[in-house]
Amino acid sequence: MKTVTILIPCYNEEASLPRLEAALKELMQKQDGYLWEILLVNDGSKDHTLEKIKEMNLGDQRFGYVSLSRNFGKEAAMLAGFDHAHGDCVVIMDADLQHPPSAIPAMLKEWEAGYEDVYARRTDRGQEPWLRKQLTMVYYGLLQRMSDIDILQNVGDFRLLDRKCIDALKELRETQRYTKGMYCWIGFRKKEILFEQGDRLEGQSSFNFWRLLRLSIEGITSYTTSPLRIATILGLICSLCAFCYMVYILFNTVFFGEIVRGYPTIMVVMLFLGGAQLLSLGVIGEYLGRIFHESKHRPVYIVSEEKSASN
Repeated sequence: MKTVTILIPCYNEEASLPRLEAALKELMQKQDGYLWEILLVNDGSKDHTLEKIKEMNLGDQRFGYVSLSRNFGKEAAMLAGFDHAHGDCVVIMDADLQHPPSAIPAMLKEWEAGYEDVYARRTDRGQEPWLRKQLTMVYYGLLQRMSDIDILQNVGDFRLLDRKCIDALKELRETQRYTKGMYCWIGFRKKEILFEQGDRLEGQSSFNFWRLLRLSIEGITSYTTSPLRIATILGLICSLCAFCYMVYILFNTVFFGEIVRGYPTIMVVMLFLGGAQLLSLGVIGEYLGRIFHESKHRPVYIVSEEKSASN
């Protein structure tokens, strides 16, 4: 009998766990043709998430857990789950039930048909603010144009991965992680299913604007060097414009005897060139920062305690 692991990163999800536990037990009862492993990764929660997870484990041995020593971020928590999952396939989902467990049987059906990466595409983003939706679509559009690999739009971490995919992802040990891009980078046979994203019923999302912005920068700098190329092109354009303007000034001065006043013009040009230089240095700094972090060879996460599930 095949084993299915459901991997759930948790950060301050104390309020969501009772509903999640009930939904997963209902799913496992209906899908009794599989052995189930529920792997909850506590990503350094500051509330009573770990205590709730331990209570779930005491009540049902199919619920296992890995608790990290501090908050390393969702990307690192997912890698910890990949390292500790024992299933023939792994379903990744959020603890807040925005990813409905009712979609998992459709994923299993496609997996049994031979697909190795069954990803869930949102048909509706729920009660997400309008501005955030628009910025998300713009971001994915830019990332798709700049990246060398296909980045799936309206597709998050909610997906089923075959053991082959999990073993491949475990080989990717970089500390600056963008797993959504890794899913596409490793390849394998992919299949789409559609689902309606639910609304968070309990607690608050830990992804505020700045964390999402940081994740966006990680995504762009992880899978493309296009920003460096853009900085180079911007530098060439600025240099060309400055040269043309210099020729224009010399021509007017030599042939028309025009007095060079130009203080406002000089200031505008200096500020423009200075801004372009600072922008280029910032882009280079992002990539140098990634090299700096990777050169330390630190572990992506540290486990504080763990307990495996049993069937």
